[in-house]
Amino acid sequence: MASEKHLYMIIHPNHSLIASQLEPEHFIRHYVQGSTRYFEGRLIFVEVDPDYRHPYFDIDTAYAELKPHEDGRPKATKFIKSYRVLEHVDYNALGKLYISNSLGDYVELESKPYEPSIDTDEFRIMLEVNPLRFIVLTKLNCHDFGQFITDPRNSKGAPKMAFTLLEFDTQEFLKEYEENPLIRCYVPGIHPARLVSAIEEVRTTPGKVVKGISLDCPIDRISYKYLKEGFMFAEHGKPCKFYPYLDLDTVERKFYKFWKSM
Repeated sequence: MASEKHLYMIIHPNHSLIASQLEPEHFIRHYVQGSTRYFEGRLIFVEVDPDYRHPYFDIDTAYAELKPHEDGRPKATKFIKSYRVLEHVDYNALGKLYISNSLGDYVELESKPYEPSIDTDEFRIMLEVNPLRFIVLTKLNCHDFGQFITDPRNSKGAPKMAFTLLEFDTQEFLKEYEENPLIRCYVPGIHPARLVSAIEEVRTTPGKVVKGISLDCPIDRISYKYLKEGFMFAEHGKPCKFYPYLDLDTVERKFYKFWKSM
């Protein structure tokens, strides 16, 4: 293990490219349990091809310093960069994506071509995770939203974006709200009346397809079971990198410890 070299791109809670001698499972446990720098929350990261190189990252120097400790323990983390990381990573170099809880239990996702869902929902709620952290109400599907939010002309976007989709049924929500305006909205930090107002604004404003509804995305407080479709890496004018979520039955069967804590 001590001779191995891994590259991991942290999507949440920070934005870093890290070299490590640890396999993903051991890296997760170190990051959420073995390090005094980490807080109690969710870890989301993706493997990067260890042969990947970009002038923005001094990967070879990090590898040269990736040596076991004096007692023989492998070097767990060698930070390469913690700023504008996603922007400088080629999506073709991305491998498996991992979503972990604070206990070190995780689910492992493989990338696949994106196929828009066949749902007829009028609206979707996008959770922007990296490098921006907004929650957005939109009429767009994941692919189209990714192209919109990474458009250089978009003043509220970024060159590349990692985001996911929240399970949301517009008609069901509006029906419940009409019956009981005091319902607790399952979107953390968003009052249901504010969500109703955003829906009405997009519906009645010609040409408007996106409305920001939160200046922060508390991804730690949103259960995996409320996430929909998958995790998307977008870049304007280029193919996206999409990681479809496993259905709950598969998660229970293959990643039982993670399933128990959802």
